[in-house]
Amino acid sequence: MFLFGKQKTPKEILREHLRAINKSKREIDRERVQLQNQEKRLIIEIKKMAKQGQMGPARIMAKDLVRTRNQIQKFYNMGAQLQAVGLRIQTLKSTQSMAEAMRGVTRAMSVMNRQMNLPAMQRIMMEFEKQGELMDMKEEMMNDTMDDVMEGEGDEEQQEEIINQVLDEIGINLSTQLVDTPVASMSSTTTATASSAREAELDMDLQARLDNLKK
Repeated sequence: MFLFGKQKTPKEILREHLRAINKSKREIDRERVQLQNQEKRLIIEIKKMAKQGQMGPARIMAKDLVRTRNQIQKFYNMGAQLQAVGLRIQTLKSTQSMAEAMRGVTRAMSVMNRQMNLPAMQRIMMEFEKQGELMDMKEEMMNDTMDDVMEGEGDEEQQEEIINQVLDEIGINLSTQLVDTPVASMSSTTTATASSAREAELDMDLQARLDNLKK
C-alpha cells in the first residue's frame, strides 16, 4: 500500500478521520432539516384534511408523520454519536501533538546535557566569584580614597556650624568663652611671675645677711 507513497503519520490519519466525521455530521444535519420541513408540511396537510372531513387520508398522513418524527429523532441520535466520536478523535489528536512536543523537548534536553561540561561550569563560577570579590575590594578602596580627598575645609566649617548651633540652643556663647579664656590665662601667668620675683628677692636678702654674719 505504501510502496510508492509516503506513509501517513498518526496525526495525519487522525485529521482525516476527524474530517470524515465532520462531513458525515453535516450530511445528517442536512437530512434532519429536510425531514423537519416535511413534518411541518404533513401537519398542515393533516389539519387541512381534517377540516374537509377526509379522515382516511388524514390517518395515513398521521402514520407518515409518526415515521418522520421517529426518523428525525434517529438523526439527532446519530449526530450526537458522531459528535462524541469527533471529540474523542480531537482528544487523541491533541494527545499526539503533546507527545510529539514532549519528544522534541526531551531530545533538546538530552543534547544540552551532553554538551554541558560540569567541571568547566564550576571553574567559570569560581572565577566569576573571585572576580566579583576583587571588584568589591577595589570599589571599597576607591570609595575610601574619595572620602579622604573630599573631606576638607568644607566639612570642618559644617562641623563648626553644628557645634555653634548646639551651643546656641543651650545658651553658651563659644566665642566669648574662647576670648575670655586667654585673658584669664595671661593674668594667672603674670601673677605667678611676680610671685617668683618676690621670692627671689627674699632669698637674695637672706643670703646677704648670712654673709654679713660670717664676717
